Amino acid sequence: MPAQILDGLALSKQLRAELKERVGVLKEKGITPRLEAIVAAQDPASLAYVRMKRKWAEAAGMESGSWEATAETTQEELLAKVHELNANPLVHGVLIQHPLPKHLDENAALMALGSEKDVDGITPQSLGRLVGDLPGFRCATPLGITKILKHYQIPTAGKHAIVIGRSVILGKPMALMLLQMNATVTIAHSKTENLPALCRQADIVVAAVGRAELVKADWIKPGAVVVDAGYNKVEGRTHDVGDVDFEGVSEVASWLTPVPGGVGPMTVASLLANCVEAAELSAI
Repeated sequence: MPAQILDGLALSKQLRAELKERVGVLKEKGITPRLEAIVAAQDPASLAYVRMKRKWAEAAGMESGSWEATAETTQEELLAKVHELNANPLVHGVLIQHPLPKHLDENAALMALGSEKDVDGITPQSLGRLVGDLPGFRCATPLGITKILKHYQIPTAGKHAIVIGRSVILGKPMALMLLQMNATVTIAHSKTENLPALCRQADIVVAAVGRAELVKADWIKPGAVVVDAGYNKVEGRTHDVGDVDFEGVSEVASWLTPVPGGVGPMTVASLLANCVEAAELSAI
């Protein structure tokens, strides 16, 4: 029996409708949630992604804007912009879209960003709050994945989960969030030995390594839940593909996220939800 689909796009539409209602309540109090993005002007993929986030934000009744860093932008100008957004009470969330131009110190910008406006949940302060089980905004992509698992009532307590990928913005926080959901977690990466054998032991597989269709059907334990957080361009394909061989794995897994239409829409919805929450906190 083919895997059932974990439909992130449908869930994101539901969540964005709920956000629109929350934004309406805030507007009655004179507060309009505003999301600002800092993005590399020479990166078409980043610009397109930010445009989509702005479109969805505005559809929910939010305001949005962006500031483009160019090859001529200095580190001082970047930090000045971060400090300006930190100090602006009308801005509730700030997204520093990775990657910035290579000559700029992205880590320094993240260090300068206040955790109360880090709605992408990727600053050292926000990640430290995640490690410490303290209140704070969680990384948007793994947060979106947890929302998918909860919505579809996927059991996590006591289950063995493997996260393939160890990035600061996805793999590591995903592993920590699964731990908070009482899963037993293995983190795998490019240096992991016997990766297929490790995956075959897992009840939940999260693929977040950035290699097209790396995870094959024979890597998956029958009935496992598979979450594909990868987006890869492949020559000759009409659309992006994930880190999972969808056709093969769908014959083995019990549940599977599609690409596109799985994790991506929930990443954006979770980012917007964090921004709305930041606005709600500002009203207290």
